[in-house]
Amino acid sequence: MRNTDDPLILALDFAERERLEYLLELVAGKVLTVKLGLEAYTRFGPSIFAEVKKKGFRVFADLKLHDIPNTVKGAVEALASWEVDMVSLHIAGGRRMLEYAVRAAAESSRRTSSDLRLLGITVLTSLGEEDLEELGWREGAEPTVLRLARLGLECGLAGVVCSPWEVPVLRKELGGRPILVTPGIRPAGEEDHDQVRTATPEEALRAGADYLVLGRAVTSHPRPLEVLESIRASLGL
Repeated sequence: MRNTDDPLILALDFAERERLEYLLELVAGKVLTVKLGLEAYTRFGPSIFAEVKKKGFRVFADLKLHDIPNTVKGAVEALASWEVDMVSLHIAGGRRMLEYAVRAAAESSRRTSSDLRLLGITVLTSLGEEDLEELGWREGAEPTVLRLARLGLECGLAGVVCSPWEVPVLRKELGGRPILVTPGIRPAGEEDHDQVRTATPEEALRAGADYLVLGRAVTSHPRPLEVLESIRASLGL
């Protein structure tokens, strides 16, 4: 663990506001950062970010921005106004898009004294080698992730989102500076759902990940707090 005092991020995307509120209350003090993605954003609006911040959580706005440079710049400025801590965007949006976003984040941080961190999406954990071949990324997942990560860091991103499978090579090639956020985290014996490149929390942290994104393995369990505390114990947290 390198870039955080608490490596766990809990993903909270639900159709029901009551379920979201229940889990926020349940995990208060047990996890520092929560991830709110497109479902939470489109169902409850951007004010959900500020509401969750007021409850004492750090907020990862996992919106995977990917558009023309000026549009992404405006979106980053808007998200900064909601005081989110991290925002994701697709590195595949290209150098100019990334540089516009980085400038917008820096300017917003100076105005508000915040520390907004931009994280680049490399290759979604739902994609396997056949999917990448179909998309024209014939070099395979690991080289593609490394190439995209290098581009993102050149443009000033704070880190990248990748599967646990690519963490070792990213640490070897890029060093300890970039933040590495890993979705696709599943406790041993849990289903992979729609993820392909997955690992256990212990494997991901040992490989050098900074943040581990936990989702349905915790939130869909009948006793989510019990699962969360078991994961924390297994990691020595």
